[in-house]
Amino acid sequence: MNGEQTVLVTGGSGFLGGWCLVELLRRGYRARATVRDLVREPEVRENVGSQVAVGDRLTVLAADLSDDRGWAEAVEGCDYVLHVASPFPPAQPKDPDELIVPARDGTLRVLRASLAAGVKRIVVTSSVAAVRNGEAGANAGGRALTEADWSDPDDTQLTPYVRSKTIAELAAWEFMRSQGAEERLVTVQPGAIIGPVLGRDRSYSLQAIDRLISGKMPGLPRLGFSFIDVRDVAMLEVEAMTAEDAGGQRLIAAGPFLWFADVATILREQLGPDEARKVPRRRVPDVMVRAMALFDPGVRSVVGDLGNKTTYSLENAKRRVGWEPRPIEQSVVECARSLLGQTAPAAAPSPA
Repeated sequence: MNGEQTVLVTGGSGFLGGWCLVELLRRGYRARATVRDLVREPEVRENVGSQVAVGDRLTVLAADLSDDRGWAEAVEGCDYVLHVASPFPPAQPKDPDELIVPARDGTLRVLRASLAAGVKRIVVTSSVAAVRNGEAGANAGGRALTEADWSDPDDTQLTPYVRSKTIAELAAWEFMRSQGAEERLVTVQPGAIIGPVLGRDRSYSLQAIDRLISGKMPGLPRLGFSFIDVRDVAMLEVEAMTAEDAGGQRLIAAGPFLWFADVATILREQLGPDEARKVPRRRVPDVMVRAMALFDPGVRSVVGDLGNKTTYSLENAKRRVGWEPRPIEQSVVECARSLLGQTAPAAAPSPA
């Protein structure tokens, strides 16, 4: 049955997009991927082909989120769409609209084209950034945040990235409601996505692991994230396409919160002494991190999270899709080994 169905993945050359293609092909779907420039088609095929037989079941098309051209052709004949592509910069722009406009307008382009083509369901990749920065998040008092929580899109103190994810997701729900098609939309809110890389793509979300194992982080700041394996996010998105109870839902995909010190401990204990030799042990005072942020745009993007711990409930995704992520310790180690140049393991078997 799956072999007769076609799924479009936007941003097929990206970290998550690539693993979504792997998951789809493993389950027998025909897959299409959009890239901004077809020069990346051989790279997409090579990356996906390192995990699963591609054959003639993968098509790569050119389409840009900032341009209407190409989207009607990309979605034509598709049963489902996974909208994964979205700007995720290593440094925050001075003008928030540099991120907000393409994220919002690109999402609406994909939704309009999908509805016009009769797509059964669209799964949009959002972020926990669209959940944790509202009044409820600030005053959660240890409560695990849920899909009912929203960041404040009008809070100009938030980073442009956080506002872009929130505004784009709100726009998606508003548009689908206006079309009477809310049940044909699912949004997924991943945490900090890690896991084995498929190719040269180095998603910004991998920086935490990369900096710890490469010696680029002199010490351990009071920073942490709710990490999640890229393969588990891909599995959730593919399951959400067809799960009856997933229509019209937000689904959080965020694993347990780990401080950088926790991640460092996992790496030292589970990697060999040679691979873990650059993993720092000493703690870095907040004042030093703030000083580093003056010169390092990557640090500047997260300095506002110093000392903050946010947790999320996965109950909605588990109940509606039957989703269960793998142990995060496994993901941390496999991500590190992949970044160190070792072979990425194949995705775990999943139901067809």
